[in-house]
Amino acid sequence: MEGKGFSEELCSFLESGIYRLPECNAVFVDPVRVLNCSYSGYKVSASRYYSRTFDSCGRGRGTSPEGSDSFGSKKGNRKKRKRPVELNEKELVAEKRHQELRPFLVEAHDALLGTPDLLNAFADLMRDEHSSLLEKELEQDFVEIGSLWQAPLYEISLHFGDSIEIQDEGLQTEESSRKRVVPIFNNLISNNTSKDMVTEFLNWRYIVPNRSSFYMSDLRQIHGVIPACSDQGFSLIVIDPPWENGSAHQKALYPTLPNRHLIYLPIQQLVHTEGALLVLWMTNREKLRCFIEKELFPAWAVSNIQTFYWLKVKPNGSLLGQLDLFHHRPYEHLLIGYVEPKKTAPESRMTFKNLPDKQVIISIPGAYSRKPPLGKLLEDFVPGPKPSRCLELFARELVAGWTSWGNEVLRFQDSTYFCEKSSP
Repeated sequence: MEGKGFSEELCSFLESGIYRLPECNAVFVDPVRVLNCSYSGYKVSASRYYSRTFDSCGRGRGTSPEGSDSFGSKKGNRKKRKRPVELNEKELVAEKRHQELRPFLVEAHDALLGTPDLLNAFADLMRDEHSSLLEKELEQDFVEIGSLWQAPLYEISLHFGDSIEIQDEGLQTEESSRKRVVPIFNNLISNNTSKDMVTEFLNWRYIVPNRSSFYMSDLRQIHGVIPACSDQGFSLIVIDPPWENGSAHQKALYPTLPNRHLIYLPIQQLVHTEGALLVLWMTNREKLRCFIEKELFPAWAVSNIQTFYWLKVKPNGSLLGQLDLFHHRPYEHLLIGYVEPKKTAPESRMTFKNLPDKQVIISIPGAYSRKPPLGKLLEDFVPGPKPSRCLELFARELVAGWTSWGNEVLRFQDSTYFCEKSSP
């Protein structure tokens, strides 16, 4: 049924999850469709991914109230307006940056609203036949389990399909050659097969996509993902740090990390011989941007830096919040640049493709802090041989062909986030 009577662009979107909006530097992404390209026997449950509650008008929890439009004005508001707060120096810089960016965001959003075939497809993004079965809210706390003294003793069972040939050696086996038990923490675990793998940990099931690897540890053990030689390094590195934040609400959702600790990430040791494209998710705080530009990126040797933006919308296409609301704007920043491996001869500097600036990525947000996958969007700019070797740091989910590192890499691999693909 999908694709019948649809435009060529929409048919491509229904298959890939990516829709390039006409006449502007913007793209709409459905993370569920993009992620489903990683799986052979399973698919991501749309109802679990888009678990935020939206009413019939598409309004999400925590967004602007009825009567507010997306650009900050309020209709029929009889309450006394609060006295404007005077901005400090850094906030003034952030506001100026926002006003310069604003026309690009408005243009991108207008392009989305002017694409009726895509808007009509929104209604299907959060519906699937298994939604009634996926009410489970409790999940394992890998951060807490990993901090226990018993953590090195915990093991995960890897269940391989009947038709899969296992080539790895030296792992403990149980019951048959199709099940293996390995340490879950501080250990590189790979699914080198062409099929999805089911794993089990403390009676919870997790789905591992084909050709993916993960290493679950805290920052002290990150050296475990450093390749043996640079020609086995990574040519695309995506980083979504748990930035330090004074908000008690955010600290309750996930532990944060002091910003300066990030300087010591071994980026140079992770980079491929031919360089890497590095993507850093960041919040909208100007103080954080100053830290990244003046300290963090120089320490990592990142150059050719451009800024992308993630614009969040509701299922009806309207913005998730007021565009001009200073502390809760409906977009986030991505800083993107190239990392050149250390060389002895300055004349051997590499040349990389020019990155677009002010690229706008539009999507409906999933669970709190879950970011849309970027690999497909950036593949044309990734240096080095193909297929690219890709790494995500501070990851909370897995992608086929990628290595994921963090202290909760299986967070969104819980089997309740998936349903089996129908047989053809």
